[in-house]
Amino acid sequence: MTSFPKTFLWGTATAAHQVEGNNFNADFWVMETTPGTIFAEPSGDACDHYHRYAEDIRLLSELGFNAYRFSIEWARVEPEDGLFSAATIAHYRRMLACCHEHGITPMVTLHHFTSPRWTMRLGGWESAEIVARFARYAERIARDLGDLIPYYCTINEANLPSLLAVMLSAPQRKRDDAPVGADMSAMRNPRETPWWQECARRMGIAPERLNPFLFSNTPSARAIVCRAHEAAREVIKRVRPEARVGITLALVDVQSRGGDQVAQRIWHDILYSFAPHLKGDDFLGVQNYSRMLVGPDGPLPPELELTQMGYEFYPEALAGVLRETSKLGLPLIVTENGVATDDDARRIEFIDRALAGVQACLRDGIDVRGYTYWSAFDNFEWMLGYKMHFGLIAVDRATQQRTVKPSARHLGEIARRARGLALHL
Repeated sequence: MTSFPKTFLWGTATAAHQVEGNNFNADFWVMETTPGTIFAEPSGDACDHYHRYAEDIRLLSELGFNAYRFSIEWARVEPEDGLFSAATIAHYRRMLACCHEHGITPMVTLHHFTSPRWTMRLGGWESAEIVARFARYAERIARDLGDLIPYYCTINEANLPSLLAVMLSAPQRKRDDAPVGADMSAMRNPRETPWWQECARRMGIAPERLNPFLFSNTPSARAIVCRAHEAAREVIKRVRPEARVGITLALVDVQSRGGDQVAQRIWHDILYSFAPHLKGDDFLGVQNYSRMLVGPDGPLPPELELTQMGYEFYPEALAGVLRETSKLGLPLIVTENGVATDDDARRIEFIDRALAGVQACLRDGIDVRGYTYWSAFDNFEWMLGYKMHFGLIAVDRATQQRTVKPSARHLGEIARRARGLALHL
């Protein structure tokens, strides 16, 4: 069996809005708390990771991980246009220092779906003005915290609006026991609802200026996201030439059932159309959860067991995506891969089968440099609330008590073995 490189990054991941709690300066906070919302519930206190990060990072280290991907929340750092919070920056400095103290390599995401409310006054991700604002924020982080940040992911899943458009057009086979909303159908026409109008009113803007990242899938929005990535990369590299900068993309393993042209078009839309904007990147963050079957007329219904999220339990998709993305010629880091399930034995199986695919890619010479499981905790899953359980660690919402699942110890022991460390028996 192929050994993993000693320098391989073994980690898990979170996003600030999903775990920190009370991110009330963000656009999503308004959207979650406005009557008629398509969100199953508000994020609220989340996992209180903002205050509990030290114990959480120590726990990840004790489990055997040597990397942690998390996001710095722009809405906290810059709560008003041009007004930066020194206290918040100091908080994230303590968090980064805590990672280093425990032998954890931090991988920082600068934008993970949420944006400061004030960006909506500019027109959100349909406004070219956001490019310069995002670059200014990235430069501030690089100057104030960059000595502690070896890896930057500028924008999380920059292509997700494009992928969602494809996924929402696909036939679905919903699990009988899946939580209501797992088909994400509420994402189809949110702008036509009274809720959208009220969100805009509460932000003090016209509805057409309400353009949050996840809901912006026009050609102009995609171009602005790519320009924001390029601008952020440029300023980070200027301030911290040693930093490794990349972007993450949400990718499904598109498998043809006689629909080769359809598959090629989807791969172009979700991967290759972004390739020109990755020149100069140090790595590509690969994020994968399942596959998509396509025929001559488009996406086909799923065939296999479904996860809580309503897509197939198919960990082999990761290897397929790694092989496709390797054609871009960039080093690859698996920045998200995981499964939503209450059956932790299935999570262990998912991890083992996914890692077998990574090993096969390494054996074939594909440059994969890390594996980051999503997610560290059972956390806020956006429109679907807290019903989706991706985490290696369970969190009691009433007490915030953490409970380590067997899958966390399993993956941690794999990481320890690969790194040549003593196992925790």
